[in-house]
Amino acid sequence: MISKRVLYVLCASLWLSPIAVQAQITSERLLSATDDAQNWLMYSGTYSSQRYSGLRQITAANVKTLEQKWVFQAESLEKFEATPLVVDGIMYLTQAPSDVVALDAKTGRVFWIYRYYPAGAAPCCGSVNRGLAILGETLFLATLDANLVALDAKNGRPLWKTNVAKATSGYTMTLAPLVVKDKVIVGVAGAEFGIRGFIAAYDARTGNEAWRFYTVPGPGEPGHETWQSGDWEHGGGSVWVTGSYDPDLNLTYWGTGNPGPDWNPAQRPGDNLYTSSVVALDADTGKLKWHFQFTPSDPYDYDSTQVPVLADINLNGSLRKLMLWGNRNGFFYVLDRMTGQFISGHPFVKVNWASGLDNKGRPIQTPPGEGVPTYPGVQGGTNWYSPSYSPRTGLFYVSAWEDYGSIFIREEQRYQEGQRFTGGRPASPIPDAPNVPSLRRGIINTWTEEAGHGAVLAIDPHTGEKKWKFQMTDVTDSGILTTASDLLFTGGREGYFHALDARTGTLLWKAILGGQIAAGPMTYQVDGKQYIAIAAGHSFFVFGLRE
Repeated sequence: MISKRVLYVLCASLWLSPIAVQAQITSERLLSATDDAQNWLMYSGTYSSQRYSGLRQITAANVKTLEQKWVFQAESLEKFEATPLVVDGIMYLTQAPSDVVALDAKTGRVFWIYRYYPAGAAPCCGSVNRGLAILGETLFLATLDANLVALDAKNGRPLWKTNVAKATSGYTMTLAPLVVKDKVIVGVAGAEFGIRGFIAAYDARTGNEAWRFYTVPGPGEPGHETWQSGDWEHGGGSVWVTGSYDPDLNLTYWGTGNPGPDWNPAQRPGDNLYTSSVVALDADTGKLKWHFQFTPSDPYDYDSTQVPVLADINLNGSLRKLMLWGNRNGFFYVLDRMTGQFISGHPFVKVNWASGLDNKGRPIQTPPGEGVPTYPGVQGGTNWYSPSYSPRTGLFYVSAWEDYGSIFIREEQRYQEGQRFTGGRPASPIPDAPNVPSLRRGIINTWTEEAGHGAVLAIDPHTGEKKWKFQMTDVTDSGILTTASDLLFTGGREGYFHALDARTGTLLWKAILGGQIAAGPMTYQVDGKQYIAIAAGHSFFVFGLRE
């Protein structure tokens, strides 16, 4: 007897519209993605994750003539958090929960759709998917039920599937994979269910696991001494946003999430490595080269799952390989990405949980008293949404939540497989406040926060100084894109899509898209014409210059 799932795939294959053979996306081509601005070959555009494009056809002088060229309507009511790939005029886009769509990047015509139905998945914060990776003519999809799937880019047919983790235990994957050489690297989410986080690499041809690095070290592993008793077994350390890669150092960098349980550090004494940290791994072996922990023993759910932005910057007279990081905990960090050495750190939003950072970057914690709001609140000073760095302006750009705090209630909680393991909850000091962030309201009862607003901040990495601010009415969940014409594109939860002057923050153009923007803008070029694209609400919008 043929299962419904198999029957569906067989029937769907009759409707596929194969794509003509494209140029191979070799590992060498991925390495030179910075010089291939007409395409968008990985989640953050390039390995350095700057979300900066060399395209310059759309400028401050003509941006006001941008008009909508086409729209793709997702077959899902979930948040649209994906950034697509564009490869030689073909766009590969994911829609929730774990579907893949191939479209004509110029017209929006759909070539094929691969539908994937997750089994047993119970994600904490939405059934979302953030994108794909590509190597050769193969696409790689991380699914909500913690499987890694390889698809033929020409027709969407599955080539292999590898189970990464057990979905019914709370493991899930929402990130876009990262291809490095001949390996596909992913991380698992699920800290709210007491998982033990890890990053793993798989052979791109076969799907066989090549290496695995646990973000919570076990007995005998360095860092295990920062846990007591058996706390490490359910220690969290999710990885749910795509990392970066430095080919010269052969290091791949990944941010890690909160320890488990989230809000009760008394239940897990110690620094709880390598949670709320960045880890630098040898891309060939997965061996840890260095780590930096932003929030030791994190009691506020300050996941450090932001995108590591890599930049070579002249600092004090010498060119340095740096990592720029706007952290959820409210501090902007500059690290040496060769060694993990702390260089500087400055608050970019209101912070009262720490009075500052010591000379090694460790926070000097000043926990607010009971019933007093903690700043930033549980969603952080920023979150998973992608920042940008422009080598032209020398500025780092981050989407921030300003003047926003939460009160945290801590509770003892016993671990049960597949059940929430949070050790408390955030609650509001002013539950009826207007304009209250509500990204996850309803998931945890009585979850509201003190009102705040969104802003795009431009930060000088040399000094940590904010050079300009573009303030919004509501908060923002949008990523940021900068271009060689000194434009910055971003969005907000009101549904506005903005183009700003990257040097001054001046608003140059905006469009209302009718839904929350919770993804990163991207740009590409087809037949000599530049396009700007962004997801909003349940749709994906593409803009180009008026002809």
